[in-house]
Amino acid sequence: MVSSPVVNTYPLSSYTFGTKEPKMEKDTSVADRLARMKVNYMKEGMRTSVEAILLVQEHNHPHILLLQIGNTFCKLPGGRLKPGENEIEGLKRKLTSKLGANSPALVPDWQIGESVAIWWRPNFETMMYPYCPPHITKPKECKKLFLVHLSEKEYFAVPKNLKLLAVPLFELYDNVQVRSIPTSQSIFQLDL
Repeated sequence: MVSSPVVNTYPLSSYTFGTKEPKMEKDTSVADRLARMKVNYMKEGMRTSVEAILLVQEHNHPHILLLQIGNTFCKLPGGRLKPGENEIEGLKRKLTSKLGANSPALVPDWQIGESVAIWWRPNFETMMYPYCPPHITKPKECKKLFLVHLSEKEYFAVPKNLKLLAVPLFELYDNVQVRSIPTSQSIFQLDL
């Protein structure tokens, strides 16, 4: 019998949440983001992004932590890597920027685990695919999702203009990139 790797999840109540100065988004619309991506592509080539899957439990059910921007848009914490930046170190930098406190003593010890998904953006469009289509020789973005193993207790500082939501895994199916998370998590045994 093959056993699945175990992912320890802890109750949301074991985490402490504070606030910090707002983190303003660079783009006001999806069209602006794609236009900026196109300009950066001309300078730096393919964009490499990393995002974190942070799992907690609420009512003995797995939840994922998502950042809510405005009233309707949610995303995983993470972002674009600098050219040549290591994925793990880059994700730690992004997580600290998004959710770390201004005090080094309170910054979580990010334990970056397995890469659970890779998404490809073939063109300067919103659609991303879980593979790079064979006719695409110069994809515009590669995004990797990593499982982050949280400690039993952490302090998260959330920018004042964002909300950190614990969303049940079953509610993620409306977002094409996020809806694959419950399926990709099925290779792990969640210790609730």
